[in-house]
Amino acid sequence: MRGLAVTSLALSHFRSHRAARMGFDGRPVAFVGSNGAGKTNLLEAISLLSPGRGLRRAAADEIARRPEALGWKVAAAVTGLHSGHEIETWAEGGGARQVRVDGKAATQVMLGRLLRIVWLVPAMDRLWTEAAEGRRRFLDRVAMSFAPHHAEAVLDYEKAMRERNRLLKEQVADAHWHGALEGRMAEAARAIRAHRDEAVARLMAAQGAAETAFPRAMLSVASDDPEDLGAAWAEGRRRDMAAGRTLVGPHRADLTAIYAAKDVPAAQCSTGEQKALLISLILANARALAEDLGAAPVLLLDEVAAHLDEGRRAALFDEICALGAQAFMTGTGPELFTALGDRAQRIEVTEAQGLSQTRDIGP
Repeated sequence: MRGLAVTSLALSHFRSHRAARMGFDGRPVAFVGSNGAGKTNLLEAISLLSPGRGLRRAAADEIARRPEALGWKVAAAVTGLHSGHEIETWAEGGGARQVRVDGKAATQVMLGRLLRIVWLVPAMDRLWTEAAEGRRRFLDRVAMSFAPHHAEAVLDYEKAMRERNRLLKEQVADAHWHGALEGRMAEAARAIRAHRDEAVARLMAAQGAAETAFPRAMLSVASDDPEDLGAAWAEGRRRDMAAGRTLVGPHRADLTAIYAAKDVPAAQCSTGEQKALLISLILANARALAEDLGAAPVLLLDEVAAHLDEGRRAALFDEICALGAQAFMTGTGPELFTALGDRAQRIEVTEAQGLSQTRDIGP
């Protein structure tokens, strides 16, 4: 099975990289180098070839290289779902992020229709023990990988809810204004719930259909939302007004996971088990997308090899290669990727005199 791929990447004033240019041949890529050399910055740049704020959830003005703060740019050639494309995304002088595809202005949502990118970063290791917001973001990212227009539903819901919350805080009781906003929220909420439920079902099916070295998670979406949210918001306006915010809706949902083999909630598992569950879900996401699209998504796996024993590292690499996925991985040394042999491209990332540099170091 062929995979979606990034075939070239060029950066300008992006984080630690004043300028960088590199090419990829579709195989998995291992970025190796010392801590602080700029490896994760390269993954972040690739993550911005998809909708949203990237794997660090950074605002556009936080990405520009310091001290210049001139703005930043990422340009890439990609093998997309239907053909090859040239993607550029950038921000100038503290302005909003902009996107251009094949020389024409485009929306971020369009990026999700060209390329699918799935990632796992160390900050996600706390997924099962942090607040529900992080799990919702994770679930929404998975949902968006299957249905790129999920992002529009989430944005529509959040925009209408912010307006409703403003009315609540200002003690505005006009039923017409509230009703109009609640109608918009209800429409978006139906789409959000449907996409989330479909994402959970697809992850469960993809886990169950595969023989893997990584454990299976039983997933569900915990929510106290009534079936008719529009009616619930109308009836609850007085209570919400006292609270100054909307108290029910998909913005309060939570993703729950059980380690299937042990019947133990993910939050009560060891850190190693929690990491293995996360990897299992990322692989399931990639597997399900490959089945849908006929092409594996691009994977971004930051420092994943360092947290696995030799056996599970080899198993992860084998699964990536079996999928035909282009996975961009980071690690402090090439020995972490020995099990990949010549199945991967290795690029050394170094920092000298305040500048990050890259060079292909072969197998």
